[in-house]
Amino acid sequence: MNDPGRVLILGAGPTGLGAAYRLQELGFDDYLVIEAASTPGGLASSFVDEAGFTWDVGGHVQFSHYKYYDRLLDRALGDAWLCHERESWVWMHGRFIPYPLQNNIHRFDGEVCARVLAGMEKAAGRAPRGASFREWLLHTFGQELCDLFLFPYNLKVWGYPLDTIDTGWMGERVAVPDLDRIRRNVRKHRDDVSWGPNSTFRFPERGGTGAIWQGVAGLLPADRLALGNRATAVDLAERAVTLADGRTLRYDTLVTTIPLKAFAAMATGLDADAHRACDVLVSSACHVLGIGLRGPEPAALGRKCWVYFPEANSPYYRVTVFSHYSPHNVPEGEGYWSLMAEVCETPCRPAHPTVLGDWTVRAFREDGLIDPGTEVVSVWHRREMFGYPTPALGRDEALSVVLPALARQRVFSRGRFGAWKYEVSNQDHSCMQGVELADALLGEGEEVTIHRPDHVNAGAFKNVCPQDDGEASAPSGTTAVGRGFSLAGRDDAGRG
Repeated sequence: MNDPGRVLILGAGPTGLGAAYRLQELGFDDYLVIEAASTPGGLASSFVDEAGFTWDVGGHVQFSHYKYYDRLLDRALGDAWLCHERESWVWMHGRFIPYPLQNNIHRFDGEVCARVLAGMEKAAGRAPRGASFREWLLHTFGQELCDLFLFPYNLKVWGYPLDTIDTGWMGERVAVPDLDRIRRNVRKHRDDVSWGPNSTFRFPERGGTGAIWQGVAGLLPADRLALGNRATAVDLAERAVTLADGRTLRYDTLVTTIPLKAFAAMATGLDADAHRACDVLVSSACHVLGIGLRGPEPAALGRKCWVYFPEANSPYYRVTVFSHYSPHNVPEGEGYWSLMAEVCETPCRPAHPTVLGDWTVRAFREDGLIDPGTEVVSVWHRREMFGYPTPALGRDEALSVVLPALARQRVFSRGRFGAWKYEVSNQDHSCMQGVELADALLGEGEEVTIHRPDHVNAGAFKNVCPQDDGEASAPSGTTAVGRGFSLAGRDDAGRG
């Protein structure tokens, strides 16, 4: 086993907790997790508003590409899970259409359906090498479906011109047209809803998604997790992190899950090429609007999980029927239910926080999501500055400069925004980035998720678990390597 020295982990989201858990599991306890917030979870945290509604930071669900991750979550929450069959839909032209829309064009009026199918048949099927996302969509789906749905929806989601977005991220995330299948669906007027990696998913019975990561944090020794401690500066040459209260912590190896651009801005000793590479990276902010409701739920919502919205009358691109995930996401009492909307914000697509709540409720009524007599009990609004890492043109080249530059100084940037790879930024991916990094630091394995996203997303690790006994065991620490360090008392820099 390698000894990476003293390991400091910045961030107690899925990545940081995954790294810490795996280090402890392998018998290494010379680490400390620093987290600015008072609770673990990061973007996978949950909140309870004043009216008693539980909210996530977006429409999170649990489906996994890894057996190890599944078993870790089993250990974190035991059997306190609810299982669901995915029902995802698109709302447009005044109707619900099953997802993916391209497989269900028979739901359109006959003339529209015929034009869309003809456009797909006419499409070349192969975008030119180096094509942007916009070009790829056109060559894959045809002009008609792009104008009708794919262009307006993706502009709502990404918030940047589609000709500035790359295509290397897509993998399994976009269902390319199977024309024979689509023709059969049209001919038989048959819904096709089976596509995708998350046709079933699970959700915590209580506490929202944040309960998962509180559970994982609870598997660690209490003195290895320091909540409410924000890092403000990093001296790469001295291998020292300064906290908001003025204390300084030394490290031999630093694992950071802080957004890469933000980390570069707070780090001294990073070379100019790496700083320039960070300037290429772009992202979107995400506004989450949780609308707590009381009254009859429209029958049309049925068992729907989430719905996509391409049309301009609404600010949101996705709405989750969050009360369907768990009955405990709403207060006790009769008639409570909830909807959760997500709104993108970028410099190209500004959002206006003061009107988002009213606009969202008004659009809910226009889109038939709530009836006229439904009582709006609460409106919860949270803005995350870093919502989605955008796979912009030039991103991969930029990452190939900045990530190795940090690694040469014993700094490893991982996670949703630490690695800045949208294609491996789900909770399972992010957690396993931390797990695999811990393995690599201790000489126990390689980092596949960050280096081979397509391999992972194709399911190569669904039946692979690094545990010899087939279980994600509790970290013991009884054969720990190293000395351990803590925020209690004076730190290594001698500052109280």
